[in-house]
Amino acid sequence: MKMTVSLIMMTVLIVVGFAALGRKKVKELHITKILLVPAHEVWKVVAEDYGGVAYSHPKIVSSDYINGSLKGEEGAERVCYFNDSHTQYLKERMINFSREEKSFTNQVFQAGKFPVDPELTRAVYSVEDLGNGKSRMTFDMQYRTKPAFLGGMMKGSFTKLIEDYFIAIEHHIKTGDKVTKDNFKEIKKLYSSSSKIPRIIEY
Repeated sequence: MKMTVSLIMMTVLIVVGFAALGRKKVKELHITKILLVPAHEVWKVVAEDYGGVAYSHPKIVSSDYINGSLKGEEGAERVCYFNDSHTQYLKERMINFSREEKSFTNQVFQAGKFPVDPELTRAVYSVEDLGNGKSRMTFDMQYRTKPAFLGGMMKGSFTKLIEDYFIAIEHHIKTGDKVTKDNFKEIKKLYSSSSKIPRIIEY
C-alpha cells in the first residue's frame, strides 16, 4: 500500500513538473490614465470604432475591419498596419465585450514581422466614468515576445506606445483630427506641457 501511494505521488510530481516546464512565461503591463473627456466618447473611439483605430493611434498608418466584421462587438476583427508597405501588422480580435462595463479584451491572433507570440498576447481595455467630463482609461496587457528574452527590453517601448495612445485618444476626441506619426510630436507637446493632467502608471 505504501509503495502504491509513493508511486502515485511520484507520478503526480513528475506530471506537475513537466506541466510547469511547458508553461510559457508572459510579461504583464498595467497602465491607467485620467482623460479630460467623457467616458462614452472614449468608449466610442476605442470600442465602437474598433476598426478605425488608425484615426486615434500615432503609430498605426491604417486599419480596417476584416473577415466580415462591420463594427465593434464580440468577435469583431481588425488589421492594423504600422508601415506603408503593410509588412508590419497585427490582426486582432475583440472578445469579452461588455458595453455595460465599458470593457473588452483585444486578442492578437496574427503578427506580421512583430516579435510577439499571438497566442499569448492580449490586452484588456476598460473605461470608467469619473463624472464632470472626465474618464479613466485602463490598459492591462499580457504578452510574450519571440524570442522570449526580448520581453523585458520591450516593456519600456510598450509603455511609451500606450502612453502616447492615451494622449492621441484625448486629442482625437477633442478635435476630431486624425492623429498620425507626422503630427503627433506637436500634439504631444500640447498635452505634456500641462501639469494639470493627472496620470498613474503602475507595473
